[in-house]
Amino acid sequence: MNPSSPAEAARVLGGRLDAQGRLKAWPTKRTYQRAAAVYLAAKFERGREYSEQQVNDLLDAWAPFRDPALLRRTMVEERLLARTSDGSRYWLAPDDLPEGSPPA
Repeated sequence: MNPSSPAEAARVLGGRLDAQGRLKAWPTKRTYQRAAAVYLAAKFERGREYSEQQVNDLLDAWAPFRDPALLRRTMVEERLLARTSDGSRYWLAPDDLPEGSPPA
């Protein structure tokens, strides 16, 4: 199971989301971690750059267990988010741009 859309990820996560659609806790199983990363990536706007603090704030809003470093790292490893080499800027990683290329 490898969810490719936010709707599919939400379905996979099911009871791991609260009534407001926030992720209750970080899943222990890799399959659910991927689903959580896809689900959270959908909260970012395509074509927009974010500072690290903006990413943290957005992730804290959708994952109240407050571990934005874990979430950022996972989303970058899953190639859902891209970032500058110094980690100061983040954006949704389009499939057709090499890692480290900011949005146009």
